Amino acid sequence: MKLLKFINIKAILLLASVCILLLSFLKDTEYVKSSPLAKLFVTRSNSQETPEITETQKIVSEESIVIDIVERSLPSVVTIGISKKTQTQGSIEIDPNNPFSPFRRVEGEEKTIEQNIGSGFIISKDGIIITNKHVVFDTKASYTVLTDGKEEYDVTKIYRDPLNDLAILKIEATDLVPLALGDSSKLKLGQLAIAIGTPLGEFQNTITTGIVSGLGRGITAGSPFQGFVEELSNVIQTDAAISPGNSGGPLLNSSGQVVGVNTAIAGDGQNIGFAIPVNVVKELISTFESQGGTFERPYIGVRYNMVDKRTAMLNEVVEGAFIETVIKDSPADLAGVKEEDIITRVDGKKLDGENEQSLAKIILNKKVGDTMDLDVWRDGKVLQITITLEAFSE
Repeated sequence: MKLLKFINIKAILLLASVCILLLSFLKDTEYVKSSPLAKLFVTRSNSQETPEITETQKIVSEESIVIDIVERSLPSVVTIGISKKTQTQGSIEIDPNNPFSPFRRVEGEEKTIEQNIGSGFIISKDGIIITNKHVVFDTKASYTVLTDGKEEYDVTKIYRDPLNDLAILKIEATDLVPLALGDSSKLKLGQLAIAIGTPLGEFQNTITTGIVSGLGRGITAGSPFQGFVEELSNVIQTDAAISPGNSGGPLLNSSGQVVGVNTAIAGDGQNIGFAIPVNVVKELISTFESQGGTFERPYIGVRYNMVDKRTAMLNEVVEGAFIETVIKDSPADLAGVKEEDIITRVDGKKLDGENEQSLAKIILNKKVGDTMDLDVWRDGKVLQITITLEAFSE
């Protein structure tokens, strides 16, 4: 290309005019096509069009992948609705005809509130659905499932995982279309991510696309409805737009397989969403099936936040699990664990907020009835406390 800069413009115009004149006198079409001069012009013309064609084909190919995945997946994605009876606030009335009459109290009315609050996806033909636990946390409410085909089902059973923000729902249905579950351990940074759900509870079957932005993230997620936070480790980060109402919906890869459950967003950032890896879901399903359709998960009865090395140095404390709340009459309470304690070791293993050696992970590998030996830092002293794990009950 640099040689073109040294060619005289007049010479180029003269050469072009000669070529055009010569070609106009050639009557043999085959000869024109096979002549070196004709080939020069054809080759240069094609070389200019090829990049545009290639780029168009690439765009069409990427769009086709997403469109195909969406068309295959939508019948398997559901919207979850809540129905709950509430009492409206009472009021005080005055007789307009007699302002001196005593006040009369009017009791509030009982109303039923119905609202779409989250998303989920089907994993079996006979009505097993996965969603987030925080979507169906209210044990006094009833829930419904709305499919892509606008069929509504009552949720007959809910199994909430006490250690993960996941729940299994059961509806009475047959011949549903389940989604295929992928392998989140094989995810790569930068690969395609597709999120499907019902953002804000009203825009059903919303599709957003992005990439896998991060792996192995550790976050603390909270729900204003529940009033407490949960520690989530090893989650997937994506820039596919996720909004309230997307919770529980699937995060899909380029094969249309579920690789995560959309769970949380960063409130102080844009396009920073998080999903629980699907391998955690598969472990949950395996436990659920092995225990005959129920959950028996061990728990100690605390809510905590991990203290990493930096936080420990700034606050002049030690690394470990900082106890925010101790549930009354729980195993931790009965063993003597108190709020503001910091658990530094479990069975001799150091708890590390940076390497995700978290308390929840250790408990997850225990069974009901097992014991845990804790090193607890309290007021500058280290105490030894033994806890016997009990089964979690709602």
